[in-house]
Amino acid sequence: MKFRHTLAASVALIPVALLSTPAFAQSTGSQDFDNEIVVTGSRSNQGVGGVIAPDTTKAKAVLTQEFIAHQAPGQTVNDIINQLPGVSFQNNDPFGSAGGKMSIRGFDNTRINQTFDGIPLNDSGNYALYSNQQLDPELIEQVNVNLGSTDVDSPTAAASGSTVNYRTRNPGEEFGVKLVGSAGDFDFFRVFGMVDTGVFTPWGTRAFFSASSATNDTVFGNVDLPGVPSHKGQINKQQYNAKLYQPIGDNGDFVAISGHYNQNRNNFFGSVGLRNDRDVPSGFPQTKDERDYGIARCQINTVATPGVRDTANSCGSTFDERFNPSNTGNIRVNSRFTLSDGLVLTIDPSYQYVKANGGGTATGNEGFRDVDPGAGVSLQTGYISGSPYYGRDLNGDGDILDTVRVLAPSQTQTDRIGVIAGLRYEFDESNTFRIFYSYDRASHRQTGQTGFLKLDGSPIDVFPVNDPLADVDGHVLQKRDRKSIAMLNMFGGQYRGEFGALTIEVGGAYKMFKRDLTNNCATSSVTGFVECFGTNTAGLEAWLAANPTQTVAGVTFDTQGPQRRVRKYNKFTPNVGLTYDLTDALSIFANYSKGVQVPGTDNLYNAFYFPADTESANPAPETTDNFDAGLRYSSSQVQAQVGLWYTIFNDRLASSFDPETERNVYRNLGRVDKYGIDGSISYRPIPEFSIYAFGSYLKSKIKDDVLNGIDGNGDPIYAPTAGKRESGAPVYTFGARVQGDLGPIQLGAQVKRTGPRYVNDQNLPLTIGGVDVYGAKTPAYTLVDLDARVGLEWAGLGDKTYFQFNVSNLFDKLYVGGFDGQLATNSAPFVQIGAPRTFIGSIIVGF
Repeated sequence: MKFRHTLAASVALIPVALLSTPAFAQSTGSQDFDNEIVVTGSRSNQGVGGVIAPDTTKAKAVLTQEFIAHQAPGQTVNDIINQLPGVSFQNNDPFGSAGGKMSIRGFDNTRINQTFDGIPLNDSGNYALYSNQQLDPELIEQVNVNLGSTDVDSPTAAASGSTVNYRTRNPGEEFGVKLVGSAGDFDFFRVFGMVDTGVFTPWGTRAFFSASSATNDTVFGNVDLPGVPSHKGQINKQQYNAKLYQPIGDNGDFVAISGHYNQNRNNFFGSVGLRNDRDVPSGFPQTKDERDYGIARCQINTVATPGVRDTANSCGSTFDERFNPSNTGNIRVNSRFTLSDGLVLTIDPSYQYVKANGGGTATGNEGFRDVDPGAGVSLQTGYISGSPYYGRDLNGDGDILDTVRVLAPSQTQTDRIGVIAGLRYEFDESNTFRIFYSYDRASHRQTGQTGFLKLDGSPIDVFPVNDPLADVDGHVLQKRDRKSIAMLNMFGGQYRGEFGALTIEVGGAYKMFKRDLTNNCATSSVTGFVECFGTNTAGLEAWLAANPTQTVAGVTFDTQGPQRRVRKYNKFTPNVGLTYDLTDALSIFANYSKGVQVPGTDNLYNAFYFPADTESANPAPETTDNFDAGLRYSSSQVQAQVGLWYTIFNDRLASSFDPETERNVYRNLGRVDKYGIDGSISYRPIPEFSIYAFGSYLKSKIKDDVLNGIDGNGDPIYAPTAGKRESGAPVYTFGARVQGDLGPIQLGAQVKRTGPRYVNDQNLPLTIGGVDVYGAKTPAYTLVDLDARVGLEWAGLGDKTYFQFNVSNLFDKLYVGGFDGQLATNSAPFVQIGAPRTFIGSIIVGF
């Protein structure tokens, strides 16, 4: 971005606040490098209606708190940016507490780098984003989206393409309080409170503290059916934030220390097979009445009988009964120090913690498993062939003949430290250079301990890792047992030169990735299925002796037992661009960037099935070449941008997740080309009215047929994907928002149409058992949201106190929500039912 010096002597007296502009980058170093001061006798670019088209070399869009505040209180930021071109987000519920699916220009959420005050939020193992764990929207100063490229210092292994950056507000200089109370459909109730201390030391120190709590019933599975008591799934979310801000001098230097903690407790719901030939909940609902299905409540009253083989009940086994608990937190430091005239140091260290699982149950066996039935008898305990064998009485009837349903989620615990450091030097008014270093280390522990269930099928403890079940000899049983260290060391530099109307930026980073992987289980299938014995080494040795080899396509190799593997990936990622001012308001921009995504831990652990030195055990990293070019117009009344883009994928790795088996199935699509157009315009003809419109079109083309199996002769079977579109991403999106101020009343309406999405990469209908169960693509759908405010200043309560009313999905549209694309045409993917119409009323009190 440009740093134009058009300051007359008198302008030096303008207050610093008047010169400030929004921060359009992620880290403090990127923010400092990109920060522009444009003073031409008026304020710098503050946007129109809360939308900014910043003057950068990249296709970028920014939403400020002015826009965010009109959305539903508590809403996830990933749903809020659904009003930007190229972004497609399907929210699992209307409140932002139950997750969702996002894509930007066809990049799915595992390829979108999301940052929070500069720290990466993508899961360190599978790179997923969890939209229900994002910052309370009242605290977000702004969110900016790089539609097709990353910032040059992005410290992430998931940055194939787009970037979502959001930054926390700074504490206010005056004492203040903000309280928000919201209630709505599905027993939604949320409270949010924030206190600004104001400046409380002679050095300008100030802070804020906030907390929020939200509860609601799950939006599906809650309806009482005739004669069937319903199972009431509930979502509980609480969040705590704090920030201490210490300015240093009056030149913009500072140190900010922030803390964040988020806790979610919720049921899954609304995920069904995408097929029209079966009734709900087995297939997708055909009517709104079918959409509101009920889940029968379990209650086990039977008593286990001694000496009889009692069988496990199904209580707690349905998808809607699965709990999805998470505890996440971080500590962040952002800092800026001027070392000398033109020389600035920025340092952003951080620590993150995650404890989460995806719920689920298994049939536990009280007895032993014969792991060598062909050659003899070897009775063992362990987690074998997908079931735990304890060798002890679990239900208290005195025998070990029974099967008992147990809680068996996939548990993840992560400790992650990182730092982004940069040194910027301004040679003169036209030439600026910086160097930077980023470090990211995540210790990622993935386990699968089991726990007891209550009589109604709910967990005694949603985290069985806290008190796991053990076998007769004290060995803890778990369905997976692995530890990963994901590390990144990155060095880079960036130069900006301003030559009149032309500004160029040239940068690059050398990224050194290391994946240190330890699998404590034996891998028994190409999909990553494992046999785990914990500390029962005798059981492991017996199983390996009974299963010494595996065979794929006629090739026999040794069965892979517990082991450690280290994988390293090094890549240079250039990032170059330019802007050219045609007039003071009109400019053109162009950018090229290279992205890289190294294989995630799930994919690498699946590859443990093959010997370490084989090609199959060493999946290649995915790379992208991203090209952007466009036209931008910025004034106090208009913010407009249109751009063409082209992305080339190499070794495009795709995966789909089966929530029943909790397994990812990977496929390499080889080279995939994507291209399209994005555009937006925000216009405020008078201060009391603004209108915003946006749209995008996406085309993708898989270049080759994809390997889809091996026939009986060992020959490859290819799926006809050449020339077809990737599945899962909409062909087009467009929408608009209008907002008007009528004295104490503000009215807003927004609409978003999401185009069709192909269900599979072959672009063919789904056919199961010779029957067509669904078409090749999901239909387009349109959602309309309304918001209204009534100010209470007339009642003597001040201009910060008002009522707000939000309606999402006004016309209660039935639509297919989020889903992962797939290669197969003979299986129905699991899809989310789109969230229904919801009313929310809020009162906001500020002073």
